[in-house]
Amino acid sequence: MAKKEENKDLLESPEALKEKFEGFEHWVESNPKIIIGVVAALVLAVGGYFGWRYYIDNQEAQAQKEMFQAVHYFEADSLNLAFNGDGNNLGFKQIIEDYGMTPAGNLANFYAGVIHLKQGKFPLAIYYLEDFKANDMLVQARAYSLIGDAYMEQKDYENASKWYNKASEYNPNKEFTPTYMMKAALAYEKLNQNEKAKEVYQKIIDTYFESSEVQNAKKYKARLETNS
Repeated sequence: MAKKEENKDLLESPEALKEKFEGFEHWVESNPKIIIGVVAALVLAVGGYFGWRYYIDNQEAQAQKEMFQAVHYFEADSLNLAFNGDGNNLGFKQIIEDYGMTPAGNLANFYAGVIHLKQGKFPLAIYYLEDFKANDMLVQARAYSLIGDAYMEQKDYENASKWYNKASEYNPNKEFTPTYMMKAALAYEKLNQNEKAKEVYQKIIDTYFESSEVQNAKKYKARLETNS
């Protein structure tokens, strides 16, 4: 209440406002080093931010240029060239090392993970895919599912189910989420956790009834119920 009254007095009394300004001016005159330090810190912070953004933007442009040939090799299924480069053009491995702080360097992790998954190098696939981070609607969930695939290939069904669930919970949608859920249910079956598998199948039936996976979900759930 006292604070409100003081503020009211300041607004209504030019003399009181003048006294406040004079007091502030006196403090400024008495503490020039503090003022200079604060201003210098602000200038450095602002300059540092824009300098950093300029550097990252330049790095991103260069990374995108370097990655063009690696993507071409990937799409042509020349996986070793895509990952290691061809002697003239960088592969995803070097792009990650040189441009890891850029969006292109981050995306290179996804490509590298897929390459190693295709080559059966599952621990390396997991390593690169876990380093990939995205805020998009679809690709991040896809990366989670691929990690699940790598664990499934190693018969680590516990971790596989965890990553498939993570994929299905990330921005759920009717196009891809049911597929991730089906994979999670299969991992539960491999773990002999049939009740959990049936719950997942039922959720697909109830929630994603227009999905192409519904018929399989019904069939696999019925099989589990028959065998129980």
